[in-house]
Amino acid sequence: MIELRGVSKSVPSGSSMLTILHPIDLVVPDGKVVAITGASGSGKSTLLGLIAGLDAPTSGQIAIDGVDITALDEDALARLRGMRIGFVFQFFHLLPSLTALENILVPMEIAGVPGPRTRAIALLDEVGLSQRGHHYPSQLSGGEQQRVAIARALANDPPLLLADEPTGNLDSTTGRQIIDLLLEANRSRGTTLLLVTHDPELAAVAHMSIALRDGRVVSQTGPDPGSRSPDPGAIPDPASRIPDFGPRQ
Repeated sequence: MIELRGVSKSVPSGSSMLTILHPIDLVVPDGKVVAITGASGSGKSTLLGLIAGLDAPTSGQIAIDGVDITALDEDALARLRGMRIGFVFQFFHLLPSLTALENILVPMEIAGVPGPRTRAIALLDEVGLSQRGHHYPSQLSGGEQQRVAIARALANDPPLLLADEPTGNLDSTTGRQIIDLLLEANRSRGTTLLLVTHDPELAAVAHMSIALRDGRVVSQTGPDPGSRSPDPGAIPDPASRIPDFGPRQ
């Protein structure tokens, strides 16, 4: 479960402070698909980055499975992300000097996962790229790069998957395929999926939809406790506990 209590984010702007996110309270049950929507500059990516521990809130607490991540130091946060959180970026962020297979291997090798190559090959097959593992990112299309990025995010089988506009650089057909892969991860693995999106059709089939405007939550729907995982086919075609990581020093 993800819990935000009074979470805000402000940054210096000249002689004053600019508030990007006003205090937010939010609870996301395990295994849900959550769509975070809003115009550019509404605070969507900032909210996702705070939940990932990539940035620290100005105020408030963020807990993942009961662990206050705002109390963790950088090393502990890195270990938590490696074990518990997968992140899919809009711009892929693959390592250009590594092949598709090697990009997927990296998080498993860092975590010391046994048999990483076998698992990486299986993940490549899962995202439909079993014949492209020896190719470098520059040799892959945008959609193929994002498939590799999803496989990499799933490498350590994280219970939480965060995706920041994962279809923003893709055409509508390819974007639909990427969304299908993400929803399948939720359906087959029980992965909690938080997805920043501009797609209202996707938001409509998510268990929860959170709309932001000027750093404030202006509407929220769900979750329905009895709801099942969204069916990828329902989207119209578009034109465990975390170990104690120690206190922040």
